[in-house]
Amino acid sequence: MSETGTTPLAVIVLAAGQGTRMRSRLPKVLHPIGGRPLVGHVLATAQALAPVRIAVVVRHERDRVAEAVGRSTPEAVVVDQDEIPGTGRAVELGLAGLGDFAGDVLVLSGDVPLLEVATLEGLVATHRGRDAAVTLLSAVLADPTGYGRVLRDASGDVERIVEQKDATDHEAEVAEINAGVYVFRADALRRHLPDVGQANAQGEKYLTDVVGLARRSGERIAVGQAPDPAAALGVNDRVQLAEAARLLNARTVRRWQLAGASILDPAATWIDVDASLAPDVTVLPGSYILGATSIAAGAVIGPDTSLTDCEVGEDAVVRRTDATLAVIGPRASVGPFSYLRPGATLAAGAKVGTFVEVKNSQIGEDSKVPHLSYVGDTTIGRGVNLGAGAITANYDDVTKHRTEIGDEVHTGSHNVFVAPVRIGDGAKTGAGAVIRKDVPAGALALSVAPQRNIEGWVENNRPGTAAATAAENARTAQETGHGTQRQEG
Repeated sequence: MSETGTTPLAVIVLAAGQGTRMRSRLPKVLHPIGGRPLVGHVLATAQALAPVRIAVVVRHERDRVAEAVGRSTPEAVVVDQDEIPGTGRAVELGLAGLGDFAGDVLVLSGDVPLLEVATLEGLVATHRGRDAAVTLLSAVLADPTGYGRVLRDASGDVERIVEQKDATDHEAEVAEINAGVYVFRADALRRHLPDVGQANAQGEKYLTDVVGLARRSGERIAVGQAPDPAAALGVNDRVQLAEAARLLNARTVRRWQLAGASILDPAATWIDVDASLAPDVTVLPGSYILGATSIAAGAVIGPDTSLTDCEVGEDAVVRRTDATLAVIGPRASVGPFSYLRPGATLAAGAKVGTFVEVKNSQIGEDSKVPHLSYVGDTTIGRGVNLGAGAITANYDDVTKHRTEIGDEVHTGSHNVFVAPVRIGDGAKTGAGAVIRKDVPAGALALSVAPQRNIEGWVENNRPGTAAATAAENARTAQETGHGTQRQEG
């Protein structure tokens, strides 16, 4: 919109409010939905309009909000609101933060996260097409309680906006509400904002008063109606936060379905806005695709799986798994009941099975950690099979150490690898082995002590117990030759 030959556009985002109805230590505009804070969604939409400048007005928890703005939109100017309350004062300061900008100013609220780019483009187009001084976005609600009402004259033109607390009973019956989104000519703002007073129920400088001032000055007021009223509503409490999250998720899921992903139960699937799904991905119910997770074609995710900032390769299968910052290669298999921590990397065809935890480790091509194991700070080569109950003991109470397991190594059940240690290519280990020293390629590593049976220990040390009685009966039967015979049959 800011290309040469068009009126330049600037954006002011209002993010100064405390949001007391959220009942939260976290500033309202920083509450997340879809993997971003509310204000992050607003700023992303603003950036898509290609404005020449963006100003964000902050106050409550100023530093935390400013930090989030800087991460999302480094080019934005952060403006501090002073002691004078109200949206009119916030925009007045935001306008000052834009310097000598001349053009159109789009005003957005940091707690209205669901507005789409097309809606705002249409609003700006209406503003310019009507040559308006002010253009506002409205919506018609079945229950407009809590919102400012758009009041029109007998000819249908906008006369003014009245806030809920200042409305008469008759005015409160109006169903058309002000969505708190405006386009102003910068010169009209500069002309009228100084005349906005605080003589109202809340003692604030209302931005909405600019509409009435412009009308009385004979300037044109235009209105664009939101195509989806729900998308124009703000978030003021936890109920509205949850509803906004649901609406955003439904929009996100539908977008990926239309792009070729099979999502069997949209209501039971949550996908963050920065995640990406290729065609022919299948997502089963109870799955969470979070952060910047990317899933390649043919992969099957779920059921009951949570992936955060993960990369999943083609035709991989991930079932009942919790994974964060993990890379799952093509045709790899994970789960059920697996836990992949940051730095877990599975090569093509690798397997991590039931009740296995992997952390900061690389598992080579076609290698398997099938069940009941912990693999931490480990490099596993190609074609390896770790027996059940394998543990790479990586921590000596001071430092983390690495275990290296070469290609085509097969280990026995219940092995402990005490790092730092290396298992050479093609080596094998016996069941129950505790591996404290390097194992050469092709060697068999054992740590087996001779079995020792202490006869009569239970009767002597646990007299009177059920175990002692059973042992005594078995011994007596054996001595008299009347032991129970197994029936063949």
